[in-house]
Amino acid sequence: MQLCRIALLLLFCSLSLDRLSAAEWLSLFNGRDLEGWVVRCRPQDHDKQGYWKVEDGAIVAETPVGSKHHYIWLLTVGEYDDFELRLKVQTFASSTGNSGVQVRSRYDEAAGWLDGPQVDIHPPGPWRCGFLYDETREAKIWLDPDVGPPANARPEHAPKGWKWFHADQEERWNELRIFCLGTRIKTTVNGVAVADYDGKGRLDDAAHRLHNVGVVGHIGLQIHPGQQLSIRFKEIKLRKLSKEDTNP
Repeated sequence: MQLCRIALLLLFCSLSLDRLSAAEWLSLFNGRDLEGWVVRCRPQDHDKQGYWKVEDGAIVAETPVGSKHHYIWLLTVGEYDDFELRLKVQTFASSTGNSGVQVRSRYDEAAGWLDGPQVDIHPPGPWRCGFLYDETREAKIWLDPDVGPPANARPEHAPKGWKWFHADQEERWNELRIFCLGTRIKTTVNGVAVADYDGKGRLDDAAHRLHNVGVVGHIGLQIHPGQQLSIRFKEIKLRKLSKEDTNP
């Protein structure tokens, strides 16, 4: 009898821990519609908000060839500071456009600009996926790798063993993980560490404080101006971190 009670207690504890582990992850996308998200763009692009849609359980961005548009963002309604973000991304080799995942960012309606750091997704040069760029209007600079202005990131800056899969070459999704804690941002792509940046002195400088970005803000998905983009996102999940967390 005592052994049975112990076994039941262990089973109960195991199930409780599993529930806690699952509960700490918040799903930012319900797989059906864009509830919890909002499109932000300049007035001349309001008729193009439909470039963001949901198909087959994924958030899809499709821009037609020849489309004349500025940045069109899909932002979370909620704001986040310290967190780990996981999501799946699918791109196509035929896509010539650029995208990215914005973190701790904020859209200025008057200026028509989204300030804050971005994790780059670049189908034409997939070695660049996972790099960090600062979209803040006073910065507009690569954070990691640090290539220095006005230089651009190059293939030799990519980490050894980097992997990125295009769906029209191999039917696979890419896993992107973003870790934000304090002024530190770390990224991994398909299990390969890409960026690990401590932005102390930059992400909390006067410009970032002015726009209230860098250490807190919205999460966003990007449609970049120019070229044709086809990209899909799914399984977008976030768990909040505490100061005691040091690694994803």
